Amino acid sequence: MTQQKPYQLLAWLGTATILIGSVLAAFNIYPVYLYVFLVANGIWATVGWLWREQSLVILNAGITVVYLLGLYFK
Repeated sequence: MTQQKPYQLLAWLGTATILIGSVLAAFNIYPVYLYVFLVANGIWATVGWLWREQSLVILNAGITVVYLLGLYFK
């Protein structure tokens, strides 16, 4: 039996938020989808930190910076 990682609820919340952001992006609901992605990737960066998964932290923190730049320069 596989042991479940802690903070699964937070991870699922981040996943659901990314899916919501994807739907908003598909319908080009700008800039709302960028804010949703910021929250989602912030959640996943936090989960990565809590899990001590450096790759998750770097990926999601990097994506968060990309979204912030998109909001700033648009």
